[in-house]
Amino acid sequence: MKKEALNQDFSEMPNVLVIDDDERIRDLVSRYLNEHGYLAMKAEDAFEAQEIMKSFIFDILVVDVMMPGQTGVEFTQGLRAKNNAVPVLLLTAMGQVEDRITGLSAGADDYLPKPFDPRELVLRIDAILKRVPTVKEEQVKRVKIGRWEFDIDHPELVDGDKQVSLTNVEANLLQILSQTPDEVVAREGLSEKCDLDPNKRTIDVQVTRLRRKLEENSNHPRYLQTVRGQGYLLRAEILERG
Repeated sequence: MKKEALNQDFSEMPNVLVIDDDERIRDLVSRYLNEHGYLAMKAEDAFEAQEIMKSFIFDILVVDVMMPGQTGVEFTQGLRAKNNAVPVLLLTAMGQVEDRITGLSAGADDYLPKPFDPRELVLRIDAILKRVPTVKEEQVKRVKIGRWEFDIDHPELVDGDKQVSLTNVEANLLQILSQTPDEVVAREGLSEKCDLDPNKRTIDVQVTRLRRKLEENSNHPRYLQTVRGQGYLLRAEILERG
């Protein structure tokens, strides 16, 4: 993510998860999407994708069909069986009509044969997002954290007439954590979304600073908790979605 992304609401940019066991294609597609108005993350197989999706909400998934373990078609079928309606664009070297029918029957929204021009990929993603309600329309917009209320569109904590300003990083942290209250969000994922170096303790420093504003006693946090070896968890009540 570019540094300037810290100065804008990350939810303005469509979030894409690229799932492909071919590292070259995975990197090329992700880089191209990041350069053309998307926030792209990567997974090398269905298992890694499922782990990432526990921490992040995506607007669309770009999924390779022929992957080891669980195929892209099986992965899509699994999503639909759980009533997960996130749009899926399947990528495959198999371009026969029956292959496309199989993928679409599994619940995919579109099907793009390899090799493909990345410009066509972007056009197809745009077309899907225009006709399918995005996940962001169902995102958490406002939460109550103890005595504070937090609106993801405003970088501040509010308690009646009292307001506490948040930095861009602090606001981004709360934006992300508020989407899945009472669930653990991976430390590495938070670092990536906030453009922080995951190999340093920068994320821990930012969480500590946020706690000083959020908690009555930051040494014994009630709301922004650390789950050792996993990540962070926000205790919050959802007030509004939108």
